[in-house]
Amino acid sequence: MNVANAITLLRILLIPLLVIFLIGGEPRFAFLVFVAAGISDGLDGFVARFFGQKTRLGAYLDPIADKLLLITSYITMAVINDLPAWLAVLVVSRDIIILAGVTILIILDRPVEIRPSYLSKFTTCAQLALIGVYLGRQYLAFLADFELPLILITAVFTVLSGFHYIGIGWRLMGGPEGE
Repeated sequence: MNVANAITLLRILLIPLLVIFLIGGEPRFAFLVFVAAGISDGLDGFVARFFGQKTRLGAYLDPIADKLLLITSYITMAVINDLPAWLAVLVVSRDIIILAGVTILIILDRPVEIRPSYLSKFTTCAQLALIGVYLGRQYLAFLADFELPLILITAVFTVLSGFHYIGIGWRLMGGPEGE
């Protein structure tokens, strides 16, 4: 286990703490945990590249950690009525569709290279930014002005990237002639 992977595992371990603070009505601590998770996301990538610690495990762990953080945040914040439930359903559904597609491709023995597209990276960034804005709006009042635009941006890019990945999956399965 190298340092970069340990940082990624730490991010995964922060997720239950985030949920505890959200459900417990401690938004300040939830915000701090979310910021720490965000910093760890950038830090693990930097350490992996700068110190030559890129590993196959890290290539899987990092996106898993991101997805777990996002899905857990969206579901929890929708349940406590802090985020629109329809948006949580949209975000989670996209990830389930992607996961199902990758699973189908693996079952069909189609080559799958798990690499996020630029559209997907922007979508993830928008999804993370929205959670950050919602958690931080009580402490940084100007963030409230960004809520509605970020909701719309996040929804649009979540849908676009979902269709983008469906198109990629369709091509990998051979399109209409596929199995």
